[in-house]
Amino acid sequence: MECACLHLFFSYFFISACRNPLECYLLELQRLAMKLLGFIAEALKVELKEIEEMFDDGFQSVRMTNYPPCPQPELAIGFRPHSDGAGITILNQVNGVDGLQIKKDGVWIPMKFIPDALVVNVGDILEILSNGVYKSVEHRVTTNPEKERISVAFFVCPKLEAEVGPVTSLISPQNPPLFRRTGMEKYCKDFFSRKLHAKSFLETMKIESTEEATQLHGSR
Repeated sequence: MECACLHLFFSYFFISACRNPLECYLLELQRLAMKLLGFIAEALKVELKEIEEMFDDGFQSVRMTNYPPCPQPELAIGFRPHSDGAGITILNQVNGVDGLQIKKDGVWIPMKFIPDALVVNVGDILEILSNGVYKSVEHRVTTNPEKERISVAFFVCPKLEAEVGPVTSLISPQNPPLFRRTGMEKYCKDFFSRKLHAKSFLETMKIESTEEATQLHGSR
């Protein structure tokens, strides 16, 4: 009983000590995310207001992951291949241990750790919003035989009341929508109800025929 109380005390002390720095860190990430989304809107030549209305005070989440050393890394995978369901993901590789790989042209490419740098991944929502201009990044994490790897991922998504679909100003008869539209809340439920595998969920959002794309564009 005494040990249990001591454990609870130290757990509470640790959480309390971390709360303020973590809140400050996440606030700065929110500001960074909105700046990055602003640059993306400029590159797409869409109104910044269209992006801000979706992401300002949006749905965000954090995942802190510890990957322990694995003596046989060829027999294990730290995190299976997938693309993020978010708009963008800002990744902090806390202790500088490599392991992140991205898939390009069917080949897995190791991402070398750069000190004092954050990794920004394009997620499925940004591919949908940009109507395929930006491609979400399929990635995975490998294990290290000697060192643990610690990462903190910050996922930036639209607000739950928003609608996920290609930005309307990008759509025209010459550039029909490639993806269906759905509410953000339904998008989240559908995404998390499926097994995380490659870019399989994004495939379910794709419009399969020119006729369907024309109908969807005409209904807007």
